[in-house]
Amino acid sequence: MQHHIVIVGGGAGGLELATRLGRTLGKRKRARITLVDVNLTHIWKPLLHEVAAGSLNTTDNELNYLAQAKWNHFDFQLGRLTGLDRNANTIQLAATLDNKGNELVPARSLKYDTLVLAVGSLTNDFGTPGASEHCIFLDCLQNAQHFHQRLLGEYLSAHTRDGNNEQVSVAIVGAGATGVELAAELRNAARMLSDYGLDHIRPENMHINILEAGPRILPALSDKLATTAHQELLKLGVNIRLGAQVKEVTAEGFITADGELIPATLKVWAAGVRAPAFLRELDGLETNRINQLVVETTLQTTRDANIFAMGDCAACPLEPGSVHNVPPRAQSAHQQAGLLVKSLALRLQGKPLPHYQYRDYGSLISLSSFTAVGNLMGGFMHNVNLEGWMARIFYISLYRMHQMVLYGRFRTLLLMLGDRIGKRTHPKMKLH
Repeated sequence: MQHHIVIVGGGAGGLELATRLGRTLGKRKRARITLVDVNLTHIWKPLLHEVAAGSLNTTDNELNYLAQAKWNHFDFQLGRLTGLDRNANTIQLAATLDNKGNELVPARSLKYDTLVLAVGSLTNDFGTPGASEHCIFLDCLQNAQHFHQRLLGEYLSAHTRDGNNEQVSVAIVGAGATGVELAAELRNAARMLSDYGLDHIRPENMHINILEAGPRILPALSDKLATTAHQELLKLGVNIRLGAQVKEVTAEGFITADGELIPATLKVWAAGVRAPAFLRELDGLETNRINQLVVETTLQTTRDANIFAMGDCAACPLEPGSVHNVPPRAQSAHQQAGLLVKSLALRLQGKPLPHYQYRDYGSLISLSSFTAVGNLMGGFMHNVNLEGWMARIFYISLYRMHQMVLYGRFRTLLLMLGDRIGKRTHPKMKLH
């Protein structure tokens, strides 16, 4: 009977792992590979701010899990993980319902020999009163689309009213990559919406605030690059408030620790991450304070060698015995997927597993079509700071590299060609 590898979570890391294992172990009938996800399609998470602003059409950039499975020799199961029985080597999946509450796929159990948990992360609101009620968290496609519909709704509503100079205010908590990139993308969206005739809210009348509790934006970048990005945002008309700790969120806006109300029609929380809470209930597996599964540097969970965790949901030490963990970044998930492709093949042969060592290749931040900043590290790029069009090219290449892993070089080139043609036949912004 074939060894059954079950991967739960079809984000960047989980999908890359399933695809690469399918092409190797699955194609050669050395193991059966099954990917489980609660959705039928995948979109690269770093693109969600573009979905929210409307500059990315999800229809052209979603990957269908069923089709990917067929093309790459693995199976796909639609379902949400609800339980784990380590003695029986089974996971439990909840029933899938349609939008009317009718059962589409029944609840069921799935047996595994090796289990890989790659369920990603969620936004962490740190228990701030009113945050979950009034804020949109850009941690999934549905939330990004919801924000986009709210944004369009503001403009369409203003367009039907008499008079000009209507206003919309957006406030974003968190000046990391997501918050900064969203702010720049929204400024670009304001200009495009006006160009398409929705000009009752002029571009300058979309008021964008970034609220950051720390002393500067983009803590992952150097002081120099963070300062450059800060200045570029100010040129775009984005208001940045540093040292602004939010203590409460209301329907009117954000209330800071010093009692100031920052008004906002649209409120986004983009500060902090945590793993899904259900991981704490998975049959005694060890978790940390933000619900991440604690793993060894082999990516095996500390209490079960048959269960691996990777990506944002895993607390992996930077090196054996280190108190510092691998940062929850897309490049971490990509690197860990590559390691597990080798590790799981070795495991079938009964050989020792390699240890994961995080390599920081730098960070790149897009400020929409205006500019980009970042740094590249590793290889011949020891530590190179980039700004402007060069940084923009490298930023775009990250997504193309992700596509190459999933589709191969030839199909990725076809996708690039299709995107080029689409720019001439579709609006520059999604208007529905």
